[in-house]
Amino acid sequence: MKARVTVSLKPGVLDPQGRAIRHALESLGFAGVGEVRVGKVIELELAPDTPRETVEEMARRLLANPVIESFRVDMADAPAEAP
Repeated sequence: MKARVTVSLKPGVLDPQGRAIRHALESLGFAGVGEVRVGKVIELELAPDTPRETVEEMARRLLANPVIESFRVDMADAPAEAP
C-alpha cells in the first residue's frame, strides 16, 4: 500500500520561498502569476493493512508542523510490478 501526505502552509502563514519563486517567474517573463505557495509531498510504502489513522498520526507527530502547516493523506493500493 502507498500513502501520499501533502503538507502545505496554513493560510496567513508567510511563505518566503513561494514569494521568491513568484519573483523569479516574473523575472523570466511569466506574467500573471498570482500568489505562489510551496509545500511538500511525502510518499510512504506501507504494509497492506496499515490504517489511515496511523498515517495521519505520522503526519501530526513528524511530517507536518501543526502550528503552521496542514496536511492531506491519500492512500492507494500499490500498483502491481510489471514482469
